[in-house]
Amino acid sequence: MSLSLQANDQDESIQDTTRIAEVVVTGSRSATDVRHLPMTVNTIGRDRLLANERTSVLPTIMEEVPGVVLTSRGMMGYGVSTGGSGSINVRGLSSGAGQMLVLIDGHPQYQGIFGHGIADAYQTMIADRVEVLRGPASLLYGSNAMGGVVNIVTRQLEPSSEGKLSQHTTINAGAGSYGTVQVEGSNQLRAGRFTSTVAAQYQRSDNHRPNMGFEQYGGFLSLGYKLSGHWNASAMADITHFNASNPGTILVPKYDNDQSITRGSANLVVENNYAGTSGAISIYNNYGNHHIDDGFEAGKAPQTDYFRSRDAVAGVSLYQSVMATKSTRITAGFDYQHIYGRAWYEDKASGATVTTGQRRMQSTHGHANEVAGYADVRQEITKYVTLSAGLRYDYHSKAGGEWIPQAGLVVRPIEIGEFKFMFSKGFRNPTYKDLYLYGTANADLRAESMLNYELSWHHRLLDSRLTYGVNLFLIDGKNMIQVVVPRTPAQNVGEFRNMGVEVEAAWKVNDHWRLSTNHSYLHMDNAIVGAPDYKGYIGADCAYGKFTAAAGFQQLVGLYTQSGANPVQENASLLHMTLGYRICKQLKIWAKGENLLAQKYEINLGYPMPKATFMGGVTIDL
Repeated sequence: MSLSLQANDQDESIQDTTRIAEVVVTGSRSATDVRHLPMTVNTIGRDRLLANERTSVLPTIMEEVPGVVLTSRGMMGYGVSTGGSGSINVRGLSSGAGQMLVLIDGHPQYQGIFGHGIADAYQTMIADRVEVLRGPASLLYGSNAMGGVVNIVTRQLEPSSEGKLSQHTTINAGAGSYGTVQVEGSNQLRAGRFTSTVAAQYQRSDNHRPNMGFEQYGGFLSLGYKLSGHWNASAMADITHFNASNPGTILVPKYDNDQSITRGSANLVVENNYAGTSGAISIYNNYGNHHIDDGFEAGKAPQTDYFRSRDAVAGVSLYQSVMATKSTRITAGFDYQHIYGRAWYEDKASGATVTTGQRRMQSTHGHANEVAGYADVRQEITKYVTLSAGLRYDYHSKAGGEWIPQAGLVVRPIEIGEFKFMFSKGFRNPTYKDLYLYGTANADLRAESMLNYELSWHHRLLDSRLTYGVNLFLIDGKNMIQVVVPRTPAQNVGEFRNMGVEVEAAWKVNDHWRLSTNHSYLHMDNAIVGAPDYKGYIGADCAYGKFTAAAGFQQLVGLYTQSGANPVQENASLLHMTLGYRICKQLKIWAKGENLLAQKYEINLGYPMPKATFMGGVTIDL
């Protein structure tokens, strides 16, 4: 559940920034009316991302999108490796297992060796909006998009056709519980055809347990230029570095389990947009450098070496969408991706690479290439019916080829409502960790895959001020990579079936109030950690004069913190609130509290979450 209030130096009206979007780019490549697409895409606008003064987009996604759950362990920072959190779980599929894909401007973001996302890299400072597609998106985005995608669309101004110069600078700073500090500054400039966005960020926290410190700093740059009336070029670079400490579980504390992580991404895009066709060509790179001390438990000796890794996921993406007739749109694309990873152990004293038998088994160095082509056809059969079908062939140099079909039907019995049926396949290629790392490695592994069947109804009432949607889904998965006997090679033997229902609604009551709610129920034949049986959310936004407030209540029931033969489940009722007051046009003060009911709960087993925490700060607009 969630409640939000916003205001500025004048009376403010509610912005409907979290909704089933009318126009999206996720799930279609080019900007498309989502009412004609068979999938459901939720958009979270920048106003909503900023409403609770959060530096990460992930907690807001968890609140605003049904069926999405985020693992966490403290007030600030997610970390990586053992004891890490930040896994995004959707419909019983986890980004921690490489089954849910995060994109930045449509380009994949994951660790090249282990295949998982890096939660601390997904910062609010870079995001103009976030689009979330639930259900397989492998037709367009390939491997890892089994459960869906989270697409972070970065900040970029529209160029001015009049050649005017304008700029805006924002500085936000706050401090609070457990020595937590967050500071962010950004500047946006528009000079005729040229636009730029520059941002920098610093944050740190001791967190609520000893040996759980977190510190992060990073920067973001986005440049755009309108080449002509039909062509645009843009470039983006984002880099972040964080130091995180893992204190271990309550029962088995750890010491010196410290991580030093650098992640970066960059892309260059040239796009065209004509009356009957649009498309783009882009190059991208997502890279990382990890330096980890695995630490030690009480009574045991400290580690004598560091775990080191470097990885990169770089590629080229090309697509073009054409209106072949007044009622037929054809989209075709080509993707090439190069995946690089090196993992090794470095002696603390000498800095030399450790080559003992065990460490050699825990090390790897290699490259993989992935090439794919796809086509998608969307046909308006009548004013009331849209049919779509697509096919992708994806070839991975280690795992082989995979065919990815997708089909959908949209029926609009009334102008303000539509039924949607979706059939789609998702897949995940084995990672370098699956193929070559540790004693469970198996170089003969094949891709995991799943089939998704989905039926939904979406309805808009009161001139679209009241909207609601219901989704029913069934997922069948096969060839899941599992270790059947401990310390033996993994096999493609796992199967699963998940099913559930998701409901969401939003009502813009007037210019001052907006109500919203979403709920999801999930049944899993084989439970995974971080997925609940039920998640509920309800909210209201209100704006009056100079005063702002944001509050939220979220209900988790049957959240698995341990699966398998001895499952452990948690329930939690979480309340948060953010208050703000704009003293003048340039200055706003704010304060917020999280877990105001002081709930005692865990999302990661053995890592109790903090009770009530508080922060306060200022926002300066120039």
